[in-house]
Amino acid sequence: MIIKLTNLIRTSCIARRMVLAAALVLGAAFNASAQTKVTVVDALGEAVIGASVIEKGTRNGGVTDLDGNYTITVKSKNPIVVSYIGMKPQTVNISGKSAVTVKLEDDNTTLDELVVIGYGSVKKKDITGSVATISSDAITAVPVANASEALTGKMAGVQVTTTEGSPDADVTIRVRGGGSITQSNEPLYIVDGFPVESISDIAPSDIEDITVLKDASSTAIYGSRGANGVILVTTKGGKEGKTSVNYNVYYSWKKMAKKYNVLSPRDFASWQYELWQIKNSPEKYSKFFGNFEDLDMYDNVPTNDWQDQAYGRVGHTFNHNISITGGVEKMKYAFSYAHIDDKAIMQSSNFKRDNLSLKLNHKPHKKVSLDFTTRFSRTTIEGGGANEQSSSYNTDKRLRLAVQYVPFPVSGLTGDDEDTDAANNYISPLTSITDNDKRQERMQLNMGGAFTWEIFKNFKFKTEVGYDYYRADNKTYFGPSTYYIQNVPKGEDQGLPAITLTKQYRSKIRNTNTLNYDFKDVFGKDSKHHLNALVGEEYVQQKNELLTNTAHGFPLTFTAEDCWNLTTQGTPFEITDFFYPDDNLLSWFGRVNYDFDSKYLLSVTFRADGSSKFSKGNRWGYFHRPPWHGASLPRSS
Repeated sequence: MIIKLTNLIRTSCIARRMVLAAALVLGAAFNASAQTKVTVVDALGEAVIGASVIEKGTRNGGVTDLDGNYTITVKSKNPIVVSYIGMKPQTVNISGKSAVTVKLEDDNTTLDELVVIGYGSVKKKDITGSVATISSDAITAVPVANASEALTGKMAGVQVTTTEGSPDADVTIRVRGGGSITQSNEPLYIVDGFPVESISDIAPSDIEDITVLKDASSTAIYGSRGANGVILVTTKGGKEGKTSVNYNVYYSWKKMAKKYNVLSPRDFASWQYELWQIKNSPEKYSKFFGNFEDLDMYDNVPTNDWQDQAYGRVGHTFNHNISITGGVEKMKYAFSYAHIDDKAIMQSSNFKRDNLSLKLNHKPHKKVSLDFTTRFSRTTIEGGGANEQSSSYNTDKRLRLAVQYVPFPVSGLTGDDEDTDAANNYISPLTSITDNDKRQERMQLNMGGAFTWEIFKNFKFKTEVGYDYYRADNKTYFGPSTYYIQNVPKGEDQGLPAITLTKQYRSKIRNTNTLNYDFKDVFGKDSKHHLNALVGEEYVQQKNELLTNTAHGFPLTFTAEDCWNLTTQGTPFEITDFFYPDDNLLSWFGRVNYDFDSKYLLSVTFRADGSSKFSKGNRWGYFHRPPWHGASLPRSS
């Protein structure tokens, strides 16, 4: 009996343990699948709509609703990660909790970043217009020859297209599409406060950041010039600390990635037969290609790969730059040199550019600062590119000739053929390249200085003076196969080479004076009201001169280099020296930015422009932005 009783007691204990273990397992299973209500609020306790609530290490989760709530089922003991744009993310452990409240704080490192706008800068959180910025890291991540190309695919609403594959091909930038049918749709370019014609001659390695002002709210400060958007470029400056020397270099090779499929010799001869039949000139077909019954002789004819001969060379790009930066509290400096050498895959196409820049910042007094910037660039381009951009004639489009030209030698078929259309269709791609030769040399010098004086606390006066000089020498050669030679020269000069020499000079002087006052001391340190006012005056004067010389009738044996160097061997055709009327612009502008508690933002802008382009009595235009365009509602609205 004692033994049986003992066994019974042991059995009872085991049963209790089994029941307890089962309960623990069921409890753990219940807790593992328990739902937790997550409420996300900001620093003021207001609901954050659209905050991300994700189980850490998984894709399990979603976003908060209009009340800032989201219910999540966590299948493990992993914590959740709560995040929202412009706020610091938080990792929260919700194990065993049915409801939690997560308070997110503003990420001041992002919201307090300064963004360059017209004639100043503001914190990112205080912007009322549509503004986008890319930093130097994003610009230099992909090596490009043109600073404009650095914007490609980086910003919403900014479209960047390249006209062709030449290293110096025109880059077209459109900010939110085109706004004019008959006039230019190019944006306004501002580099370190100075308006320039283009940013293609600036080395990408010299750029600190690029800001694009995209809407009327942000571009109104520039008047009508900002109608197509404004691109603000800030170059790199010196930093306090030890002298820093950086050297970057890269070297790349390039080849034609893909060729077009072209007709075989037999198919090409057959197509020509059909073409001459349509023209009712079968005798010309037999003259060049033989009898149609003998097409089988083209099955084994040696062919020329014109695509490979015209665009098949191995190109290379060599780019290197060096920068020296440093300074102390009262004096900072930055110097840089950049060089790019680009050999294109097309025959005779090359590109070189050298850039020098120097930036000095001096603070002789705690209320006075002096800034000086200078940039110099020299660019050389050889060859006209795959498609002659300055020509409107299809016969001068070299890219098409590489796929249309006869793939085998044809006896007697030349550009002198009496059938003009036929002659134009039979220009060798290599001949077309040499007959459309071009050489360009550009030089640009930009200098600017600024004096800033804090007259009294929070009240600053700033004056800027800038000078921009641009010179371009363009040499163009027209060979016998070009449309120009076959149609423009008359008499004995027709059919002989011609050249055009163009020299362009442009200078621009700018002076800007601004007064800026921040009312933060007027309202008090703890006030929720913030007000900043800016008034200014700007004067820009631009002069242009264009000198063009055209000569015809050079000997047929002359190459482009011979014609450019021996201009007296040709017949003078046209000499044009055109001085553009002075382009003067006088402007007055002002801007007021107000915000209440960093929630309600208001911005009012006004500008008056007087231009010498218009007649007296009609020279002034007035541009303003209604204040409600800048109003911003709180996040929870």
